[in-house]
Amino acid sequence: MSDPAAAAAFFDLDRTLISGSSVFVFAVEAWRAGVVPTSEIVGATAEALAFRMVGATDERSDEVRMRMLAKVEGASVAELDAVAQTVLPKLVERVRPESRGLLKMHADAGRDTWIVSASPQAIIEPLAEALAMTGGIGTKAVVADGRYTSELDGSFVYGQGKAEAIQKLVAERGYDLGRSYAYSDSASDLPMMDLVGHPVAVNPDGPLEDVAHDRGWPIVVFARKTKRAIALGTATAGAVMTAGIAYALGRRHGRVAALAETVALLSDQSGLAHSVRRQGATRG
Repeated sequence: MSDPAAAAAFFDLDRTLISGSSVFVFAVEAWRAGVVPTSEIVGATAEALAFRMVGATDERSDEVRMRMLAKVEGASVAELDAVAQTVLPKLVERVRPESRGLLKMHADAGRDTWIVSASPQAIIEPLAEALAMTGGIGTKAVVADGRYTSELDGSFVYGQGKAEAIQKLVAERGYDLGRSYAYSDSASDLPMMDLVGHPVAVNPDGPLEDVAHDRGWPIVVFARKTKRAIALGTATAGAVMTAGIAYALGRRHGRVAALAETVALLSDQSGLAHSVRRQGATRG
């Protein structure tokens, strides 16, 4: 069991730790393996394009992932394990350089690192292992006689399901959530981000960007071509701590100090972040 005082960093997968959609990559390989029909891959392509351009709504993500569960019904565990092994190097290639920097930062600080994603556990666990992370939590389907069913084994690791998964980890490992971090691009992950003392919005969708501005959370933008993270704004740490202080005190005791620590950690990463500001006072 981890030290009761230990902290952790929790990462969403799609458009946060990696670029694009892991489910789409998995669907393509499953189609090549004969597990998913051509008609389904056409739909998955359209969904992936929409996801790439505008992000995912709760309804779209729920529908796509549940449909994938339905389409792998009857597939053998061995078949999909083989698909997962094919997918793994493709996902590793999609890991953002800035994400690797964050993983190293947290590992060097002695924090455990976790992927928490609605994507299949069959790809989440080996990806976490490949990235030398503590572990990964993904969506599982019930297995009967060596084959997947369309029923979930546990919660759908999405929205509130991510928060439940993290709370289970806390019960098992004794993490101090007030000292922990959560990274995501989507407002659907607010239940997860609300749990920790250091929520960080990464390339946020519109709704999450609004929440981050209102609550004073750091926003970082991972540049897609220059391999640099550009934080929005140029306010100083003093302004960061001052703006929105009423919210901070009402939201959680010590939020200002927590934000200052997040800013310092992100800013200390060479080439990772130019500046991080307390969002809410002004909007660029």
